[in-house]
Parts: sequence; structure tokens; C-alpha cells
Amino acid sequence: MRPLRAPIAAILTGCAVLVGMVGVPGSASAAAQVTCTEADVPVSAVLLGQIMHGQLCSPASGGSKMVQVLLPGATFNRKYWDLPYEPDRYSYQRDMARNGLATFAVDELGVGQSSRPLSVLVTGAGQSSAVHQVVQALRVGKLGGTRFEKVVLVGHSAGSAIAVLEASAYHDVDGVVLTGMTHVPNAPVVIKDMALGLQPVTLDPQLAKRGGDPGYLTSRPGDRDEMYFSSTDVEPGVVQADEMVAKDQVSLSSLPEIIGLGLASPISRGISAPVLLVNGTKDTGFCGLVRDCSTAESLRAAESMYFGPAAKLSVYVLPGAGHAVALAENAPDYRDVTRGWLRQYVGV
Repeated sequence: MRPLRAPIAAILTGCAVLVGMVGVPGSASAAAQVTCTEADVPVSAVLLGQIMHGQLCSPASGGSKMVQVLLPGATFNRKYWDLPYEPDRYSYQRDMARNGLATFAVDELGVGQSSRPLSVLVTGAGQSSAVHQVVQALRVGKLGGTRFEKVVLVGHSAGSAIAVLEASAYHDVDGVVLTGMTHVPNAPVVIKDMALGLQPVTLDPQLAKRGGDPGYLTSRPGDRDEMYFSSTDVEPGVVQADEMVAKDQVSLSSLPEIIGLGLASPISRGISAPVLLVNGTKDTGFCGLVRDCSTAESLRAAESMYFGPAAKLSVYVLPGAGHAVALAENAPDYRDVTRGWLRQYVGV
């Protein structure tokens, strides 16, 4: 499937089975119910001081003592969590805020409006250290003035791998939500996507003007629909908005640790907080060849060996969704499940 070429203005103005959980229906949106502000968090990483940029969204009335730190996947930036296309339907951040929950969506190092050092300096361990420092800043009230009592990491794909690295190393979070990943990727699809679907950012007409070096990679123009979405569970407008707004880069030097440790290794057994794992049933990069994502039970049976008892592993599969579960047409179901899990296992 290729995205339909809708006018840019139209996009920007528009701009299953659960193991052990129950969801809560989402409420109708109202802009006054949500307050979103952008912030920079100074961090020490890649030998120098760096900046992690993000967006904090909270209920306008305040009161949330728990915050979710949202980590986008490779070649995505924080707009994955707040896509400016029909945000009442697709924004994870605004939906959570309307339901009383705070989120802080970050651009990882090298991505979006965060510091973009030389690509070779960006590693998986460096990313997890930077996220750890963001977690600490949220706990002591450096963002928005609220001392958050509970912090949950929510990752997507490579962001999930960074969440695994952070949570297993620092033990400083109260829960971990991993989306768009399994511990045994579908190797033929992943290798094809990396070899044919990615290119140096210096060759990209959209991102090259930012001045990144060739060690940063991004998706080839027009290829994101086949790599990240299911043709039967996505709107063309979402695909095109993603291409224009959420598309970003990833450091090649970070991928060995992200894939080898965060995704493929049993380091996740070191996570000492409850874990929710979410996948789309049509995520061809992480399901199909080895991992059966057709039901939550089958996926949990395969993945449970990678988590210890403290994880109390819960699993949900989003029917018909591809890799980018937060942007699927039925994404509200996944958000409802996440809220139910947060209430049951974290307490909100």
C-alpha cells in the first residue's frame, strides 16, 4: 500500500485478547482538558552535556502523580505519540491527559529537537542513561513543577529496547510498557527493511537540511507504509502525516546494542517492575516466522521466559494492527488496555 497524496493543509488541520486486564472506554475530547508544554532536560551523555527535548501533557486540572515517559522507535520522533492528524483519535498523549494521566514524550538523543551529536557517539547505553536522567528529573519536580511519585516507561520498537536497557540497569521505574517488539524478530523482514528501507539521512530530501552526518539513517521516502503499517488498519492520512511530521533518524552506531541487547537478549529478566507487552497481530517485523502474535496467550507463552517473576508479564495483541500500534485505526483499544493495566499494576 502507498499513501494517498492528500494536501498537506488537510493533514495538518486534521492535525485481542488481554491477559489479566480490563479496559476503560475513552472519553470525548475537549482542548481545555489538556495542557501540553515543551521542555528541555539537560543530561550528561556522549562525553558532553546534551539536551533531551520533550513534551509534557497533563490534565488541565492537574492532580496526576504518575507520569509515563514515552520513547519513540527508530526513525520516529516524539510526534509518534502526538500526531497532528485528527489528534482526538490518534494522540496517545492527549487521550491519556483527558483521562487524568500525565505523559512526557521525548526525542531520544540524535532525534528531533534533542541534541544531535556525531552519530558515532550515540549508543544504546548512552540513550538509556539519558532516559534515566529524565526519569530522575521528573521525580524531583524539574518538569512542570510536579514531583511525580510514579514513573512508567512506555516504548515503541527501538524505544522499547531502550526502555528494557534503562529499566534493567537502573531499577528506577514503577512499570514498563513495551510495544512493537518481541525477543525473536522476523529476521528476513527486518534485514530487508534495514537493507532496502533505510538510507543515510544525508540523502533524504526532507531531513538532510538539518545537517546530520551519514551515520544517521532514516526511511526512504514513501517506504514507511509498508514497513510500519498494516494496509487494513490505517488511514492514508495517518501514513502521510507520519511521513511529514513524525519521520526522523536513528544512529547506526546505536543499533547493535538496541537490537542485540535491548531486543534479542534476556537482559529483560532484570526488569524489577511490572511489564505490559503489546503487539499488532500483523506486525511482520516481530511476528509471524517465529513469534505467534495471533493471540495474547500464544505470545505470552513464547515471551514469558524473557521476564522474571517481578515483571508479572501481561500481554495484549491489537487485532489487525501493524508495527506502529499507536497509529492504527483501532489504537483506542490499546490505549484503554494500557490504562486498565496502569490502574491494576502501577496504581494511578
